[in-house]
Amino acid sequence: MSLQTQVMTALKEAMKAKDAMALESLRAVKSAILLAQTETGSKEELTEEQELKLLQKLVKQRKDSAAIFTEQGRADLAEPEIAQAAVIEQFLPEQMSEEEVAKIIEDLIAKTGASGMKDMGKVMGMASGQLAGKADGKTISTIVKEKLS
Repeated sequence: MSLQTQVMTALKEAMKAKDAMALESLRAVKSAILLAQTETGSKEELTEEQELKLLQKLVKQRKDSAAIFTEQGRADLAEPEIAQAAVIEQFLPEQMSEEEVAKIIEDLIAKTGASGMKDMGKVMGMASGQLAGKADGKTISTIVKEKLS
């Protein structure tokens, strides 16, 4: 089942349940999908990889906003952002733990023979491709820096 179909089903359920927070989040996802489809100029379905990137972007935006609001002492604005991120995350595959990510990155470093920060780009490229949708890019970057320094 495509992401768009899953979102539409969840949207209908949220409407029936009168869940305003879920509705707002799901409408944002639906809107982003439609924008991504029309961006290419055709009504083609998005690939699974494009859908994952789209969802990760939406979650990241909400988490960043929540962090800014919390930093400014505006918990009243941060809470809805965190709640929306949680609703959107249910469509993402289960995220890997930092230990699991670190183990994969160690294997990649051993496989590529990376020895320092000069090889970070090579390791990041492989890690991002292998861990797409399973781990946050920021987490991957932090672990790669830690292992290469």
